[in-house]
Amino acid sequence: MIKFILRFFSIMPLRFNHLVGSMIGRYLYASNSESKKVVSKNIELCFADLNPKERQILIKKSLIETGKGLSETGFIWLKSFKENARNVLKIKGLEYLDSKNPVILLVPHFGCWEITGRVLSLQKPVAFLYKPLKKQYQQNILMENRQKEGLSMAPADKKGVIQLQRAIKNKELIGILPDQDPGEEGGLLAPFFGHDVRTMTLLAKLARKNKATVLLTWAQRLPKGRGYALNLRPVEILSDSGLLKDDVVLMNQVIEDLVRTQPEQYLWNYKRFRSVVDYSL
Repeated sequence: MIKFILRFFSIMPLRFNHLVGSMIGRYLYASNSESKKVVSKNIELCFADLNPKERQILIKKSLIETGKGLSETGFIWLKSFKENARNVLKIKGLEYLDSKNPVILLVPHFGCWEITGRVLSLQKPVAFLYKPLKKQYQQNILMENRQKEGLSMAPADKKGVIQLQRAIKNKELIGILPDQDPGEEGGLLAPFFGHDVRTMTLLAKLARKNKATVLLTWAQRLPKGRGYALNLRPVEILSDSGLLKDDVVLMNQVIEDLVRTQPEQYLWNYKRFRSVVDYSL
């Protein structure tokens, strides 16, 4: 069934794909969906300065982008990397990949993060950290569609960290999506939108250990399904103090600053604020 759905969305032109995705998002907003509940709690927590009407507008826009994210997955996964690249109409910062230092891609859950590694792997091999799925069938589909050509996937465990370190030594790019709960062992509490959330430390550790250039990397969705704008920008996440906690604080601030530019394109239906919100209520 999952493969059929992915195939269905893959054959649509991107404009129509995003139109259908926006309809899915509008349904999520109109219904009493779990996604709406999570998005609403997160946005209320992070944008307390908005009045109720403004907040509802942002919640609706966010869910529309969530719908596009769902529909575009098949469109991205079931096409070649070169076909993916043809939908990237603008690229800024590609020259930063030629850094003399190792390069780490800091990729928040913003816009179409799925397309970033696929397009950049056409320039250099990329190893991306990922969190294995619990269901083996879904895991197989994920690996089948993500791990192709110059893109390899490293599991978020000790074996995966070794794989990332090996990629760095081989002068490959590595990509990490650090804005997710890594569990107690892999993170520490750091502010994000004014609230302490458990935050991954691995990216900061690898950057400091390898004296790496960190590139904030995101693919913005363009209006009306016209395509994407891929951006790479050097950011400083290593603190003068040298303390890991301060590094992680800087990293979260970099992500927050990006999210504030177009908050609707951030993945608000992820339970990022477990440390301060009871999502079961």
